[in-house]
Amino acid sequence: MVEFVLAHADEDPAIVAIDAPLVVPNEAGRRPAEAEIGSVFARYHASAHSANRKLLAPNGTARGEELVGRLEVNGFVHRAEVEALTPARQVIEVYPHPAIVSIFDLDEIIKYKARKKRSHDLRLTELGRYQACLRSLESKEPALLDARELLNLDPTSLIKARLKDYEDRLDGLMCAYIAHYLWRWGMARARVFGNLSEGYIVSPVPRTLWSSGE
Repeated sequence: MVEFVLAHADEDPAIVAIDAPLVVPNEAGRRPAEAEIGSVFARYHASAHSANRKLLAPNGTARGEELVGRLEVNGFVHRAEVEALTPARQVIEVYPHPAIVSIFDLDEIIKYKARKKRSHDLRLTELGRYQACLRSLESKEPALLDARELLNLDPTSLIKARLKDYEDRLDGLMCAYIAHYLWRWGMARARVFGNLSEGYIVSPVPRTLWSSGE
């Protein structure tokens, strides 16, 4: 992953948005970030899973922490808040579900993930919704461009074993767009849940929570 980032960013400004806990100081339980994001997004079924060292760092180092360290060596700064329209080499922790709800103004999450009692047909339908939402970003501010080949793939053509890979690719695209969105709007349309020392998640928020009154 780090090699991919460096190959594409070289030494230029870039924001790397990672869907994984990057700061996990607590041995058990959950971070304040999960509690705070749940207080806003539970109604949308977009709460976050608990993150702790017992789950994520059984050998001493969480994968997200390792990624941050490798990026910092290459000139990236780990900072939770993003400054609008300001060039930066920065790494942030994000979470697609609340961002999807916020950016697309949804009443609840898109249910494309494999879960108990969630049928294969429902997942395919929801993947189609996810694709349509992402395609709609071509005309938004900021715009998502050059993604049609990925977004026009017919998920019904994939065997079940390949669906997870395709979901991950869509989530990767969504994370990249979250970074672009945060760079465009800064914190006027987003919030940091938790904090950098105890663990955090930065996410776009629903319009009712925008600080700019837009």
